[in-house]
Amino acid sequence: MARIFNNLAKLGVGLAVTGGVLQSALYNVDGGQRAVIFDRFRGVQDEVVGEGTHFLIPWAQKPIIYDIRSKPRNVPVVTGSKDLQNVNITLRILFRPQVPALPKIFTNLGIDYDERVLPSITQEVLKAVVAQFDASDLITQREIVSTKVSEELTERALQFGIVLDDISLTHLTFGREFTDAVEAKQVAQQEAERARYIVEKAEQQKKAAVISAEGDSKAAELLAKAFGAAGEGLVELRKLEAAEDIAYQMSRSRNVAYLPQGQQTLLSLPQ
Repeated sequence: MARIFNNLAKLGVGLAVTGGVLQSALYNVDGGQRAVIFDRFRGVQDEVVGEGTHFLIPWAQKPIIYDIRSKPRNVPVVTGSKDLQNVNITLRILFRPQVPALPKIFTNLGIDYDERVLPSITQEVLKAVVAQFDASDLITQREIVSTKVSEELTERALQFGIVLDDISLTHLTFGREFTDAVEAKQVAQQEAERARYIVEKAEQQKKAAVISAEGDSKAAELLAKAFGAAGEGLVELRKLEAAEDIAYQMSRSRNVAYLPQGQQTLLSLPQ
């Protein structure tokens, strides 16, 4: 009985050891990940391991897992423009490693490759591009600046095995002195526009007054000619028109009374 017990104990120990060895010989690569194998005898292997469960030699080999999905990163940079103005720029980058280049990335840069590469190359490219533009051009030609930064930074990152899926300028500000100068210029432009509007308005009013005076002068001239040509007849016509207007106004008044023609009143009796 004791012998059987000892055999079972040895069997259990053997199974536990075997299970531990098997467990240490397996590793998983999840979706969106890749693995690089480091061998203690042969160094970093050139083959990149894809998703799934894989075998390795315990103790002799070690898997290094990389996330190959795009990740965002904001890189702030302070640089100078062509006209020596301070510019604060924040660049938003979506990046991921090149899968075939993962062994080289691990050998040269390690796991935190983005911390070692992206800030330095971003500052290098941004300073080179921004120095080609004046501060005002950075505002009016922002799309051109963004395109140049994207092209040069993408090419620079590929040298390190990094793919940039998207690059955008999310923040662009200038020093206090330049900002104050821009605000003062805008105020001056608005004042100039207001002054020009006042001058144009006065000019139009002047033209209107001249046209009105010319019209009055022409009307007076025509009336003078009409009086000279029509003589007494036109004067009588104007009297009749005036009398008609006076009669109409008096007819609308409550304080005016009318008597039949020829009827005498107390005011007309002899004293």
